[in-house]
Formats: sequence, structure tokens, C-alpha cells
Amino acid sequence: MDEPELFRQGGFRLAQRLFIEGDIRGDERQVARIREFAQVQDRLADDVVAWMAQQPKGHGRRLFEEALKGGPKTPGPLKDFFDQVDAKPYWVDDERIERGAKAITRAGLLGLFPLGDMSLMGGYLASRATKALVGTGEIEYKATRRLVETAAWWIDVTTPGALKHGAQGCASALRIRLVHAHVRAAMNRRDDWDYAAWDRPVNQVQTAGTLLLFSLVYVFGTQLLGLRYSARERGDILHLWRYIGWLMGVDDELLPTGEEDAWRLLWLLAATEFIPDDDSKRLAKALIEANAAVGEGRGAVGKVLSHVSVAVHSSISRLVLGKTNADFLGLPNDPVAQAAIVAVAGVNFAAETVRRFIPGATALQERIGEAGRRGYVKRLEKIFAPDTTYAQHMRAA
Repeated sequence: MDEPELFRQGGFRLAQRLFIEGDIRGDERQVARIREFAQVQDRLADDVVAWMAQQPKGHGRRLFEEALKGGPKTPGPLKDFFDQVDAKPYWVDDERIERGAKAITRAGLLGLFPLGDMSLMGGYLASRATKALVGTGEIEYKATRRLVETAAWWIDVTTPGALKHGAQGCASALRIRLVHAHVRAAMNRRDDWDYAAWDRPVNQVQTAGTLLLFSLVYVFGTQLLGLRYSARERGDILHLWRYIGWLMGVDDELLPTGEEDAWRLLWLLAATEFIPDDDSKRLAKALIEANAAVGEGRGAVGKVLSHVSVAVHSSISRLVLGKTNADFLGLPNDPVAQAAIVAVAGVNFAAETVRRFIPGATALQERIGEAGRRGYVKRLEKIFAPDTTYAQHMRAA
């Protein structure tokens, strides 16, 4: 098959040369198999949402929240859902999950840059996946709040110890799974949903793609910014996200078992899903405006801050997505900012090289990173009061 555009340019072309061993290209049968999952959703979560719709207002949601905390499960769809969640897969390695979370935590707030500039912005290239985002209106018209809530969710699920049953990260993963089911129900009720062109809303392929953006692309992106991981750390991060994906209802067949699997799946998704359109541009514009909002209400200084924020975030996106994709999305092209990003990456790489040889430095960096993330969440709570139960998004859907 022809090489997908995403792998012909930008950071992914560099990845093929430096990080990818062997041929990761899929054949026609593998492409066809992936496309089958575009018609598959999440029956257990969808059944819970249908059951909730039959309950008195707020009653089903309350029972779901009680079940998250270990309370009784009403027989029927709710019990079936949690029976599946409680049946922990044989392949889950708690030690690997903990190590993966610590490796992510070590990046501190630097990890938020790949999250927004590579994972979210890169996801907008998948035009079929954007239809549900545009359909809800939440991403485009409340981009800043949704960006904040995505960051808070990401910190929830990647905090060490957070994926144990009853912990915040596990609950957050299951809540988002239910949000997806509410969005699916809303999109399936629309008369204008084009199943032939857009596939099933929030389908298995799209959810698996989101996980790759938060796992593989995150690891690759932080490496481009100068961070260093051992092969074991990279594998542990992917193992962490494999379990998050399982909690979120992704089919086992679409959950990469390791780094090579993840690159193969990303290649297949790039070949079949990364087809940007005008909605991709609209969502990219909303994210750019959210980055510019940092300077609102600060006068002349605010204008400078807005310009710098947009230039930095857009330059990081360009580093991975490449010129053609970045130009299509309308990302500003600032050579000075791009040179500054490369220079900072070089400094980070040098510091990371030193860290690996100093006893105790890695553990210290993990503690610093964790403190930075905690402080960031507290600031978000004061400024934006993010809805970590996602109840408003379920109502909006």
C-alpha cells in the first residue's frame, strides 16, 4: 500500500528512521479488518445509557456513581457493565502500570504540550472522528474548558496508583466511557448522521486511535522534546494505556501489546482515518484560539503572551504533523519559535542524559513532576472548576 501522508513527513518520518524497526505497513486484509471495527461500538456501555434513559431523571446516573464506589449494582445492564469491568484481564501487570505512570509523571507539565499540540491537534486530522465532536458543539464553542478537562482527565488516569478499582483514575476512565456512549446515542438519533461517509459514531477504531494519540504519540512527542525513556519504560507506558483502553471498552484485538504493535496500528489508522476536511480546520482553529486565550484581559502584555503561546504550541504541532498537514489545519508558521523549540529540546536531552547516570535523580524528577501536576490541577480547579464527573457532557449529549 502507499505510505500514508502522516508517515511521509514531519516527526513520523523521523520516527521511521530512528525508532521503528522492520516493515510496519499493513496489507489489504489488515486494512479491511480494521475497517470492520468502524461499525462496532460498545454494547455494554450503550446498554447502560439506554437503561438510564428509562429511569427517573438522575436516578440511573446516581446508581452508576454508587457502583463506581463499590456499591450495589442493579441487575441488568448496569450489573453486566461492572461484571465486565471487575473481570480483570489476565495480561494486566500492576507493576508495569505503576512504572508506566511514574515514567509519565516524570515529564511533569512538559507532558501537557504533546497532549494538546500533538495528540489533540493530530486527532483532528481524522475527519470521521471529528463529526461527533462538531455534532455536540462542545469542542468548538467551549474549546478552552474541554482542553482543561482533557488535561485533568489525563492526569487522573496517569497518576501512580490511580487505576486500582475505586481509585480516581479508574473512575475517570469509566465515566468517559459512558460519555462516549451518551454521545453515540445522541448522534444515532440525528437524521443527518451519514453512516456511509462517517461510519458509526465514536466507534472502536476512533477510540483506539485516541488511545494511540495519548500513548504512542505522547511518548514519541516527549522524546522529540528531549525526554528520554528506556525501552522498558516505553513498553510500560503502552501497557498502562492498554489497560485504560480495556477499561474504556476497546476490543482486545485493537489494544497493542507492545511498541511494534502500536506503530503498526498507527500506520493502519493513518492510512484509513487521517483524512482531514473542513471540520478538521474548524476544530484546529478553536484549539489555536484556546491557546491564545492565555493573554486575555492583560493588555499589551497579554497580546505578547497570546502570540508566544500560539507560536510555541503551533510549532510543536508542526514538529510532528509536518508542513502539509500543519498548513492544511491553518497552524501559524513561525521559524523563530520552531528554532527555539528545537533548542529547548536539545537542552532537555542533555539534562535527561545526565539524569540517567546520577543515582536518585530519576526518583527526584518523578517527585518534582508529581508535585507540578498536582499544583496544575489545583490551579485548574480554582480557575475553571472542571467537571470531573462529566455529568454536564452527558446531559448535553
